[in-house]
Amino acid sequence: MIEFHLDSRSGVSPYLQLVQQVRQAMRLGLLKDGDRLPTVKDVVARVAINPNTVLKAYRELEYEGLVQPRPGLGTFVTRTLGGDDDSRAAHEPLRQELTEWFERARKAGLDDEVVEALLLSTFREFSEERAGRRG
Repeated sequence: MIEFHLDSRSGVSPYLQLVQQVRQAMRLGLLKDGDRLPTVKDVVARVAINPNTVLKAYRELEYEGLVQPRPGLGTFVTRTLGGDDDSRAAHEPLRQELTEWFERARKAGLDDEVVEALLLSTFREFSEERAGRRG
């Protein structure tokens, strides 16, 4: 089951952070068709958030056709965004390499904010270069 977390420094609204986390879990194969999302009560207790914010996120996911509420049972994933099992299996070696990179960054004295900034800026540059080559 997915465990939500909120980053107050991100500049992204809490409900949208929840939506993004569900989508990401679906892309990585962590949430699949038929899986149940945490109850609103569980999310509220875990991340200290207003229940209406969780409901708004779940309604957005429902509107996108990704989840479906079942009265008295919970909210369930109705489809997946990830690839097949082979493409998901390819994630693990990459995840391991990334974990090793994080360990090297930590040993080099980089804190979480610097690591995040470095990762995001490098990804943006990479994406822009690729887009430039295609255009």
